[in-house]
Amino acid sequence: MSSNIRLRLSAMMFLQYFVWGCWYVVMSAYLLNTLKFSGVEVGLSYTTLAIAAMISPFFIGYFADRFFNTEKLLGVMHLVGGGLMFMTAQADTFSAFYWFLLAYSLTYMPTLALSSSLGFQHVGDPAKDFPSIRVFGTLGFIIANLINGCVKFDASGAFHVVFSETAVSKLMTASSITNFPMKMAAVAAIVMGIFSFTLPKTPPQRKGGKTTISDILGLEALSLLKDRQFAVMFFASILVCIPLNFYYSFANGYLTEINFPDATFRMTYGQMSEVVFMLLMPMFLTRLGVKKMIAFGLVAWVVRYLCFAYGNPDGGSWMLFMGILLHGICYDFFFVTGQIYVDNKAPVKIRSAAQGLITFATYGVGFYFGALIAGIVVDAYKTGENQHNWNGVWLVPAAIAAVIMVLFWLSFKDEKVDLKQELKQENAVEVL
Repeated sequence: MSSNIRLRLSAMMFLQYFVWGCWYVVMSAYLLNTLKFSGVEVGLSYTTLAIAAMISPFFIGYFADRFFNTEKLLGVMHLVGGGLMFMTAQADTFSAFYWFLLAYSLTYMPTLALSSSLGFQHVGDPAKDFPSIRVFGTLGFIIANLINGCVKFDASGAFHVVFSETAVSKLMTASSITNFPMKMAAVAAIVMGIFSFTLPKTPPQRKGGKTTISDILGLEALSLLKDRQFAVMFFASILVCIPLNFYYSFANGYLTEINFPDATFRMTYGQMSEVVFMLLMPMFLTRLGVKKMIAFGLVAWVVRYLCFAYGNPDGGSWMLFMGILLHGICYDFFFVTGQIYVDNKAPVKIRSAAQGLITFATYGVGFYFGALIAGIVVDAYKTGENQHNWNGVWLVPAAIAAVIMVLFWLSFKDEKVDLKQELKQENAVEVL
């Protein structure tokens, strides 16, 4: 692989996840505090990505693999998505916001698979080269949130770039949370769309091949559910998305509401810890095995939400920091380990379908119901305008995660599996 191709693929990954990082983390604070959406409406807004995740595997499994160059399809999807995100940013009612965001999500979610597929096809040694390219995606997500953490608007709408905690705190007392992150995402998506046409030519891999409904839907992977161990992993992956969505949908809104200084900036520590634990995973997997890794990940979810329940910006700020920093263990130990297990468990000919099934279960079904449940719980603990009993809110996902952990520990039998090949590819797993 030439240095030119490596540079272009790295820039592709950076922009791909920069777009997502621009708006995803901070959206709940904007919806709760500025547009005055209810918790249920915020939850419904976050389900748009889940709906798109349930549809996009079918889209990719048919059109992208058979009819269009990947780089061209990637470019078109981002250009259309940029326009839709700009319209989402202008929406000020729930109905308009929801439908524009859903339309945008339907253009964005397929690009995650498209960018990864394009990258894999142009690296010399995927196991060796792809992780060092994919890490630029995580950096893009982090940098987008760093920008959001530093860009502030005062009561008059004036633009400020601030770096010190004191300056941020003073400004936030008179600031309004704006749609700037979504406008930034729209611009970044358009840049990514234009840049995509400069990427290496990547023609469809199965052009002219015979297509069946089973191929498109990945139905052959359903046979894996006959295996009790795989079934336990499958349903645990769906259930854990319920506590997961409390964090993704409401952590930023919670930290903003309790006046935790520079909440968006500090939430990037979670992505940073994710990178660290991703690099440490081979050592942990070798020593702990699959069952203990996943159990530790579930325990981390319980501890995280207890920290959020009892932390505060004053004497308990260390608990808030711990809740954020635990993101690496929460996500990597459960989801990445689970994907490695699935890749090892599935026969070679249906590994892609098996990963698609898990993606459908987690980013699709699990995220959809998780976001809905989180929204209902947040509304149930609302005490006033922009005020919630967050202690009660966070104890709910803590209890759910604890129950899932106990059920998983009692139901899942650890197996000795060969993880060497999968460990080489662990950094290729999507980082959020």
